[in-house]
Amino acid sequence: MAVNLEKMSRKDLLELRDQVERALVEAEKRERKEALQAVEKAAAKYGFSLSDLAVDAVPSGKSAKTKAKYRNPGNPNQTWSGRGRKPQWIHDALQSGADISDLEI
Repeated sequence: MAVNLEKMSRKDLLELRDQVERALVEAEKRERKEALQAVEKAAAKYGFSLSDLAVDAVPSGKSAKTKAKYRNPGNPNQTWSGRGRKPQWIHDALQSGADISDLEI
């Protein structure tokens, strides 16, 4: 399909560009549909639906939150896992004579 672009007018070239853009959009839709059908077929071969596999395949971006190990007796909403910097309430409790084991959950 050879098209001589040099002999086409600007108007014809713009129309051709619009047709190509529309054809590209349609081709992408068609290929996405075909890919989805192929993936669904492959998942079904192993006894899964695509939604079964999609939940495990998408990483959340964060690892699981570490379980709290210490709780502030003055404010039970404040907890600390024992990792990273000690919160100020831990420092305050230790300076007032509390033992770290007193703050354990």
